[in-house]
Amino acid sequence: MPITDFLERNAREFGDDIALVEVNPERKESRRVTWREYELIESTSPSYYRNEISWHVFDEKANRFANLLLSRGVKRGDKVAILLMNCLEWLPIYFGILKTGALAVPLNFRYTSEEIRYCLDKADVNVLVFGPEFIGRMEPICEEVGKTRLLYFVGENCPSFAEDYNSAASNCSSRKPDITLTDADDAAIYFSSGTTGFPKAILHNHESLVHSCRVEQQHHGQTRDDVFLCIPPLYHTGAKMHWFGSLLSGSKAILLKGTTPETILETVSKEKCTIVWLLVPWAQDILSALDSGKLKLSDYQLSQWRLMHIGAQPVPQSLIRRWLAYFPHHQYDTNYGLSESIGPGCVHLGVENVHKVGAIGVPGYGWEVRIVDEQFQPVADGEVGELAVKGPGVMTCYYNDPEASAAVLRGEHNEWLLTGDMARKDEDGFIWLVDRRKDVIISGGENIYPVQIEDFLSAHPKIKDVAVIGLADERLGEIVAAIIETEDGTSCTEEEINDFCRQLPRYKRPRRIIFADVPRNPTGKIEKPKLREIYGASELVAKQNQA
Repeated sequence: MPITDFLERNAREFGDDIALVEVNPERKESRRVTWREYELIESTSPSYYRNEISWHVFDEKANRFANLLLSRGVKRGDKVAILLMNCLEWLPIYFGILKTGALAVPLNFRYTSEEIRYCLDKADVNVLVFGPEFIGRMEPICEEVGKTRLLYFVGENCPSFAEDYNSAASNCSSRKPDITLTDADDAAIYFSSGTTGFPKAILHNHESLVHSCRVEQQHHGQTRDDVFLCIPPLYHTGAKMHWFGSLLSGSKAILLKGTTPETILETVSKEKCTIVWLLVPWAQDILSALDSGKLKLSDYQLSQWRLMHIGAQPVPQSLIRRWLAYFPHHQYDTNYGLSESIGPGCVHLGVENVHKVGAIGVPGYGWEVRIVDEQFQPVADGEVGELAVKGPGVMTCYYNDPEASAAVLRGEHNEWLLTGDMARKDEDGFIWLVDRRKDVIISGGENIYPVQIEDFLSAHPKIKDVAVIGLADERLGEIVAAIIETEDGTSCTEEEINDFCRQLPRYKRPRRIIFADVPRNPTGKIEKPKLREIYGASELVAKQNQA
């Protein structure tokens, strides 16, 4: 069955129940209130921006957008990109695209103008839907990308180069389009990147999306009584595929704009959330606020919160020990996955295995796992090899990139996916990550590609050579470190480099600047393992000395 069937079932059976709630505490206009005070005020109070839609309205909105696209000539197999911050329109637009037989193409909200243009071309996108936050990035490329594409704007004050989404969709029928979909139909293209930093277009069909729904519910047991707090961006497979558990169970989800500890706990309290997916930095911040006394658990209604789970980056064992000291009744799970395996859950710890925190876990529901050598032969337990996964959620291919597809897909029917992660299996069958074959830095759950930053820094007139690596960080998982070799006879300061890097998005800026020689091997490649060994060890010694 296609994933759209779940939405249509929910609209029929639970139509008046609330499906999605958008909460934006950043729009508050008065003081913060405790959960007890909140019980006495209207949820529509201007001090707490909140909006919601039912399953029936959700499905109607999806149908209206689907019929709009069909009226403009969009057909089965076309591609429609989404460039929006989290909002109530995001998921209805996504499902509206799927109902036409077209493919949804979510885009990272951090993309620059050039990256937006690259991804639109890479995925052969026919239509782009974007929000007000992206007008400035769209303006330099709107003439070029708009020549062959429809551009729809979601928000107020529509720019002249786009069509207003709300006006156009509101005039379309709310009835389901007469389009037949199957499991095998292509459904979505998600973008990822390798160490080159150029995004790859990952193609998934409806079977992949439906399997992710079932994996999520099997792992975390969502029922119609659950309320899922969704904080990460919906373009990310992790956020959306965890929400798929709410879709399958017909339960409510909260789309929260804001990541401060106060905002998270306040929303869990007010909205009576039962399941929260966090990134490591957010969990660290909550614990630090509790340790310092800035937050007090007694100020919030949290007894209904039953599950906290984490994914997207390695999880320190000490973090979970501290978390369970504050929240001893919580279930906990770690989720491992890739966009190529339709997001989280191909390997997971399991709520019953908290004693194994540190491992990424065991094969997820419906998944198989191997740890293999370079000839794709299984290695013995305890030995290190590359992690490979097999299941209904493995991507179809990298879109229009047979060479890249062949590099990671194995088996008679391309059913095995090489993850690029080095791992080992312990005597109990639990899988532990050892290192990444790729050089991608994961900081705060976001992938950062060293080559992009190296290319940027190379333009500085005083820099002769540069290498970018990730160094371990308790809060973010990793931070970006730049090892800089200056031109002969020149001197350079950290302040100069930091000022130069203000042109980069904040999350890509190096947090450590190291002036030193950049070692390269005889073939000219930077010896990054050596750099990680040198500077990773020095970081550890420095922290031990501080302690």
